[in-house]
Amino acid sequence: MNELLEKLRNRLIVSVQALPGNPLRDTHCIARLAAAAAAGGAAAIRANGVEDLTAIRELVSLPIIAINKYAPSLTEPYITPDIAAARKLYGLGEIIAVDATLRPDDKRAAELIARIHAESDALVMADISTLEEGIAAAAAGADIVATTLSGYTPYTVKTAGPDLELVNALSRTVDVPVIAEGRFLTPEDVDAGLAAGAHSVVIGKMITNAMFITRHFIERSTRLLA
Repeated sequence: MNELLEKLRNRLIVSVQALPGNPLRDTHCIARLAAAAAAGGAAAIRANGVEDLTAIRELVSLPIIAINKYAPSLTEPYITPDIAAARKLYGLGEIIAVDATLRPDDKRAAELIARIHAESDALVMADISTLEEGIAAAAAGADIVATTLSGYTPYTVKTAGPDLELVNALSRTVDVPVIAEGRFLTPEDVDAGLAAGAHSVVIGKMITNAMFITRHFIERSTRLLA
């Protein structure tokens, strides 16, 4: 197995992102959040966009999973969906994550994976939402398959917690590392993901998004006033 991937085995990856409207939406703030995650023991950072990735690289020496995210959509690919989006990430991350769902067709993701491999030294992580998509991405040469988009396509159900069933099915079916991502909110979720066969687990909002964390506590407390 690739040396980098071996170093990520049974480790925590932290996704550091903030959308417009979030008070944390500031490149310098994002970079410092990444540095804090690194100091806390993260094994790698996942981040979005050239500006944020460049700033993070100046402060953090960890491996980076780079994405170029468009506006979220149920019907269209939006995480590094095409080669133009991917090319902007070359040199900014050891791993490039791409939308490898089978929308709008079953050729787009396979062609994108092949072109990134041909044009760069980056590993390719396929963000998928179903077992079928994970199998197709692995067959197309993806170095990693991740459950990132489970519940975020029109043909999948958004589970209350992480989609452990998908993690388990992928880990038993594909011959590449499976990274568990999506709605991991507790240490128990992380343990469950690893027990289901995940190579690594990604946590984002529950570590780096103070607005989400605050709302999470208020909504789940029986005594706090909203």
